[in-house]
Amino acid sequence: MAQTFYEQSIAKIFPTSSTKVAEMTKVFENVFRSVNIALVNELAVLCDRMGINVFEVIDAAATKNFGFIPFYPGPGVGGHCIPLDPYYLAWKSKEYDLHTRFIELAGEINESMPCFVVAKLQRILNQRKKCLNGASILVLGVTYKSDTGDPRQSPATKVMEALQTEGAKISYVDPYAQQLKLGNVEYSTKKLSPTLLAECDCALILTAHSCFDYDIIVEHAPVVFDTRNGTRHLQGNKHNIILL
Repeated sequence: MAQTFYEQSIAKIFPTSSTKVAEMTKVFENVFRSVNIALVNELAVLCDRMGINVFEVIDAAATKNFGFIPFYPGPGVGGHCIPLDPYYLAWKSKEYDLHTRFIELAGEINESMPCFVVAKLQRILNQRKKCLNGASILVLGVTYKSDTGDPRQSPATKVMEALQTEGAKISYVDPYAQQLKLGNVEYSTKKLSPTLLAECDCALILTAHSCFDYDIIVEHAPVVFDTRNGTRHLQGNKHNIILL
């Protein structure tokens, strides 16, 4: 019945032998992405300590024409699948006396990335003789992925909540999210402008929307902390861009 239903609107379907197999397929696809994102997130932390551009490493590795799928690091994972499905599978596995350590470890690494972003931002400010407490941080992008208005489980909000706790002065720009509430504080998106950028201590790119004018961002912000490699076309020419 399910096959007959979906054949009416989907060009090609892939039937499985049972609903259990179908559901495991869906969960496994999300776990696959979670594990690979965790791998590059851990690589990003290592590359940060080694002074290496992790995005350049991944792009170079992707020139291999077989056996490699590029995944990219960021401030964490979001949406309604990757942050949840791996933990569901890990919980379910305990009914069968199995502890899925690999899956849970990936989740832990991905969940640690917002804290890593805040710690690195603090280091960036310290190098410029500024303190995170009281610093003006302009967040660019708050939805969980680029060019979408979906805010579910967005790592950007986790970063912002941590910045709020540390006493930073937060504002944000996101045409896909007009309003945002963090705890008891309500925020509204700002209009991106040279003046707004010049007045902040750091522009923090957490979601790299394609509508952002990265030339203006890099030109007018005193420093740009780019966690998504949205400024890739400008790197090398500008010295105020710092990557994840």
